Amino acid sequence: MVALPILDRDSTPSAGVLGGGDHADGSAPLADPANHVRQELDELLEHIRGYLPHANLDLVRNAGELAIAAHCDERRKSGEPYAHHPIAVGAILARMQLDPETIAGALLHDVVEDTSVDSALIEREFGLRVARLVDGVTKLGRLPWTSDDGSASREKTHQAESLRKMFMAMVDDIGVVLIKLADRLHNMRTLDALPPDKQRKIAQQTMEIYAPLANRLGIWPFKSELEDLSFRYLNPEAFQALNAELEKRGRDSAPYLEVVKTEVSEALGAAGICTEITGRTKHIYSIYRKMKHKQRGLDEIYDVIGLRVLVEDRKDCYGALGIIHERWHPIPGEFDDYIATPKESMYQSLHTAIIGPEGRAIEIQIRTREMHRSAEYGVAAHWRYKEGGKGDGRVEAKVAWLRQ
Repeated sequence: MVALPILDRDSTPSAGVLGGGDHADGSAPLADPANHVRQELDELLEHIRGYLPHANLDLVRNAGELAIAAHCDERRKSGEPYAHHPIAVGAILARMQLDPETIAGALLHDVVEDTSVDSALIEREFGLRVARLVDGVTKLGRLPWTSDDGSASREKTHQAESLRKMFMAMVDDIGVVLIKLADRLHNMRTLDALPPDKQRKIAQQTMEIYAPLANRLGIWPFKSELEDLSFRYLNPEAFQALNAELEKRGRDSAPYLEVVKTEVSEALGAAGICTEITGRTKHIYSIYRKMKHKQRGLDEIYDVIGLRVLVEDRKDCYGALGIIHERWHPIPGEFDDYIATPKESMYQSLHTAIIGPEGRAIEIQIRTREMHRSAEYGVAAHWRYKEGGKGDGRVEAKVAWLRQ
């Protein structure tokens, strides 16, 4: 276990800094918070064992224990121990099946900035790479346009593309960016306790810098959730109205999706194409943006609900598309081939919209399982840190492109 130096700090967290101990999710204080946080750490370790069954996870456990000890005097506005935040950030990255060193860096990402723990201790106890990850996140967090205190002005963020390039140019390890994105995602999930003016400023900054960065890295779940959460605070009336309508339609559409799923599965199975089919709902902000851009009502957006069809290989993608178009009428102008022409973020998939059973429009996405993993995790799907800093060539090329 890491020996923690005596902390020389005020037990009261600094006011107004969301990323530094002053953010909340509005939940009530816990009766036994220390045990609860350690339970969260145990759950994180168990999740990592699920995809790295033979890994030595002492590094992650010790990093978590140090985070709990170092942040012991800090509380979120909800009354939760601050250590809940870095463990939650680590859990976000564990769902991407990242390596123990990156997750250890996530658990420790605030200790140098917020406590008396220094980089030398982290390097001595956890190794050079973890220390560099923490140092990289700390440096990014000190830039005025990446802070979580809501102080970034429009003047600081209007050149967001230049700032995102500067962001990438400052880091040597893509793990730093992944930790920072996961940190911002959890902070956005826990934004409710801040005053409305800070909520809006942080949401604007997230919409302009972090969501586009996640998009360019191809991490679609991060991009979509960051956009939806930002939209919630930037335009709450539009968000609530659209969200309520989508929830209603989602409930109404669930039985229909099952009907289409069954018919598509049977049609593809008869052709010998092995599939995994799931329902999907388009994210709120994406729908809102499409309605505004195309000047259409919600009834004219054909990809609000849909199916995702996963197949074995590229050939089966086009085979499945042909069967679906033969069985149901495709809607003109609603087909995109991102396999032949991938998006800049490496995203690959076939998108089509059809008039399905009962004469209702539905979108269908078709991709391989490997394409789906790339769509879910972006650069992280191909990136695994290797000794000496060598990684997947696709990721290195992607990072070089982002730095241009």
